[in-house]
Amino acid sequence: MNKLQHTAQDLDTRMSRFGLRLTAGLSEQCEQLPPDISERLRVAREQALLKARSARLAQPEAARQTVVQADGSLGLQGPKSPGGRWLKLASLGPLLLLVLGLLLIQHSQWYQQIMAGADLDAALLTDKLPPAAYGDPGFSEYLSNEGETADAKQEE
Repeated sequence: MNKLQHTAQDLDTRMSRFGLRLTAGLSEQCEQLPPDISERLRVAREQALLKARSARLAQPEAARQTVVQADGSLGLQGPKSPGGRWLKLASLGPLLLLVLGLLLIQHSQWYQQIMAGADLDAALLTDKLPPAAYGDPGFSEYLSNEGETADAKQEE
């Protein structure tokens, strides 16, 4: 756990303790109040709760946002927007381009390997070598050295 999570947990614990002490103190003092004041406080509390409920129900659905917690991270999840599908499809565009780029790279590597094999086959078929040379284990090394010397001559 990182330090930020520890401090958030400590803050939650401290706030809970403070709330419990505050309610305990208020409950203790409530017993000493005259009956008419406690009745007025009860009625006021019920009215406040009714107003809060009606305000919550009157609030439009688009303005409501819920906090979702998953895997230790918080996120605001608002209402579903009609353009959400297009946004999701548009976010798939870079992924599609990445996959197409990887396929193009794979195809070009495959093509280069085929061309290298074809060059080797052409060199073997056009060269005048005895058949015993093809069975020699060092023959591929000879061909690679021969190709390097031919490249060096062409550069000069």
